[in-house]
Amino acid sequence: MPILRDGELDIISHSVEQTQRLGTRLGSLLEPGDIICLSGDMGAGKTMFSIGIGRGWGTMTPLTSPTYNLIHEHRREKDSKPLYHLDCYRLTTVDEADQIGLDDVLNGRGPVILEWPEHIETALPDERLWIELRILEPTRRNFIFNAVGKRYEALLKAFRESTFGI
Repeated sequence: MPILRDGELDIISHSVEQTQRLGTRLGSLLEPGDIICLSGDMGAGKTMFSIGIGRGWGTMTPLTSPTYNLIHEHRREKDSKPLYHLDCYRLTTVDEADQIGLDDVLNGRGPVILEWPEHIETALPDERLWIELRILEPTRRNFIFNAVGKRYEALLKAFRESTFGI
């Protein structure tokens, strides 16, 4: 797969710090209503990347894993706009996603980060930025970005430009 195909990007992170910096870059580009899906094995770096996204969005509180609460809402300092962070690991059906208020989160008031989105994929809009994280070595992670829809293609292009200058 070519690294610079439109709508796709393949990146290797060499450390937790680099993973968070990549998330910060992406977070600074997000708009309310954006949907970021983070898929990958346990320990692949989904939460570390999310922490960076929150930092880039400008949240007043650091992101933590919403594993037990399922949904965390964080407010941006400059305008109090929300960022939603969901952990769908324990969800097994679309009905469960409905019960936790997924429609309320996908209302467009703020960007949404979904960890383990494959568990509720049929409940999600078709257009989104899907990022597959893979463990390569203890500190190395592979990020495969797939943008679906014009907004997400533009977001990925802006991310590529801000991160790599190309």
